[in-house]
Amino acid sequence: MIELPTLTEQRVKKPSWLKVKLPTGENYRKVRKLVDEYKLHTICESGNCPNMGECWGEGTATFMILGNTCTRSCSFCAVATGRNKDYDRDEPQRVAEAIRLMGVKHAVLTSVNRDELTDKGATVWADTIRLVKELNPDTTMETLIPDFMSKWDLLYQVIDEKPEVVSHNMETVKRLYRKVRPQAKYERSLEQTLKTKERGRRTKSGIMLGLGETENEVFEIMDDLVAHGCDVLTLGQYLQPTKMHLAVEEFVTPEQFDYYKVVGMEKGFKYVESGALVRSSYHAERHI
Repeated sequence: MIELPTLTEQRVKKPSWLKVKLPTGENYRKVRKLVDEYKLHTICESGNCPNMGECWGEGTATFMILGNTCTRSCSFCAVATGRNKDYDRDEPQRVAEAIRLMGVKHAVLTSVNRDELTDKGATVWADTIRLVKELNPDTTMETLIPDFMSKWDLLYQVIDEKPEVVSHNMETVKRLYRKVRPQAKYERSLEQTLKTKERGRRTKSGIMLGLGETENEVFEIMDDLVAHGCDVLTLGQYLQPTKMHLAVEEFVTPEQFDYYKVVGMEKGFKYVESGALVRSSYHAERHI
């Protein structure tokens, strides 16, 4: 088991621009009911997303398939680490039906890593995409997928179901990878983006800021992503989910996020979503 880095016990006070509204409203309650009724997982809840109130209030949610326990122990992520006993073979159908009942125009799907499975979860991924399309022919889709440990036949099995956007997050700059994503590889994630682009899909990735990266390192990862065919980039503020996770090194200002958006567009991305509360699936419908 990998030990997390020694973390500070004291949390830095959040600045005013990170305040969010509590989840309320009829749409929020409708999404809450459907998620509970269909026994679904969402990254909104498992990842402690600050935008859950806003997104659920608008009738949208990011569904997380293949359980809510991840085989990896990334030091930024609130999702539980461990091994699932199996996976729910009826989950693809339930996700597709929930999306239909919600009337979602643009669906976002993600998953935990299932490194212990022979197919790394690719079969469930492919089945879910296929069923969502069958039950919701007018719904576009974004899939935020794991790296499948460089088994590219598994990647193709998923993306050949033709979701409109295929996303795979880099999460942080190259220097911080071992600290932030100890079981991932910077070059592997870049290669996955390139292979996805070569397969004809619209590509997307996301980066967290405030973990100690420098401005030049952010520019470097932007260049690497553009060189590997990334179309869409999201940049958001890292927020420490618990005291057991990495501490925030810096709260990036709204002005700096605006600057990164300008730079990103100049470097060649087709769309950049940049802001303190931006997460991978935030305003995902704009990325089509």
